[in-house]
Amino acid sequence: MPDLADGDSVEVKGSGAKPYVLKNVGGVYSCSCPAWRNAGGPIDRRTCKHLKALRGEAVELARIGAPAGAAGAPKSAVPKASKAGPKTSSEDGDEAGEQAPPLLLAHVYEPDVDPTGWWMSEKLDGVRAYWDGKRFVSRLGNVYHAPEWFTAGLPEFTLDGELWQGRKAFQRTVSVVRRQDGGDAWRQIRFLVFDAPGHEGDFEARMRHYHGELERRRPAFASAHAHEICTGAAHLQRELMRVEALGGEGLMLRRPGSRYEVGRSHTLLKVKTFHDDEARVVGHQAGTGKHKGRLGALLVELRNGTRFALGTGLSDADRKDPPVVGTIVTFRYQELSDGGVPRFPSFVGVRHDVAWTPGSAPAQKASR
Repeated sequence: MPDLADGDSVEVKGSGAKPYVLKNVGGVYSCSCPAWRNAGGPIDRRTCKHLKALRGEAVELARIGAPAGAAGAPKSAVPKASKAGPKTSSEDGDEAGEQAPPLLLAHVYEPDVDPTGWWMSEKLDGVRAYWDGKRFVSRLGNVYHAPEWFTAGLPEFTLDGELWQGRKAFQRTVSVVRRQDGGDAWRQIRFLVFDAPGHEGDFEARMRHYHGELERRRPAFASAHAHEICTGAAHLQRELMRVEALGGEGLMLRRPGSRYEVGRSHTLLKVKTFHDDEARVVGHQAGTGKHKGRLGALLVELRNGTRFALGTGLSDADRKDPPVVGTIVTFRYQELSDGGVPRFPSFVGVRHDVAWTPGSAPAQKASR
């Protein structure tokens, strides 16, 4: 059965004069047909008759997690939430799917909080990953198919951390961890551990626990993320400026003596200079000048319905092969205008690990 190699695309005849384009990007297959674009759910759980015809129906249903013989509607391929399984909220407040891990989520740091004595670490611009003792799971319960050699040496107890390739490498990291075939690209990634959710002790006890196990086991691709005690607001600002100057996202603060709570907690705070949020792509704006003949800007929509153009921050590759309509993207901005429109927005990357629920407005604060 024919297939698409990573990065390849093919055109097939559609119902109109313009052909449909089928693509494989990092193991995520897409089609430009209306059935694929208008399907609900994560983009890696969508399929259509054109992909089935190209790859084979059985192969496609297996890829999206649908049982053999299923009708194949992408929405039916997404399992319903288990009554017994843990539920939590995704970082933007949306309910997570089946087997979503019970994660601790952060609030935004406010200047009236005295950070003295809190544990401080760099906020990693990677992909949040929950190690359940056997595999990596995303915030929404999707499995990351890491090779066995990558997970070798990890303990059988739960770990909370980040799959990270380096600063300013978020999109490259996503393209690797979203692959469903594992592969040598995972050698670029490291799993940086910052908690052990299943341990009953306070944060200091949990750190001793996972530090000790990682030092004993010495896994080749995992290590403990560095924390230090913050000595005060001046120390916090100096470290924030240092990290941001290196291209980092910001800082995280963990209250000393705190337990691991499921959901958003004031024991974990994120500290950033810029704000960020998610938006959904609703259209493409043609480029002019040096961008003539390719994408000029993404037309995006916030959860509260506010629409604007997002052109800054797009790479040449993004402009040549832009995110399809319906994709959720992350962007940074300085502030909101009086009309609620983000000022000086800049594209960061595509998000696969957040759910989309319309209705909420962007916070006028730093947000992960």
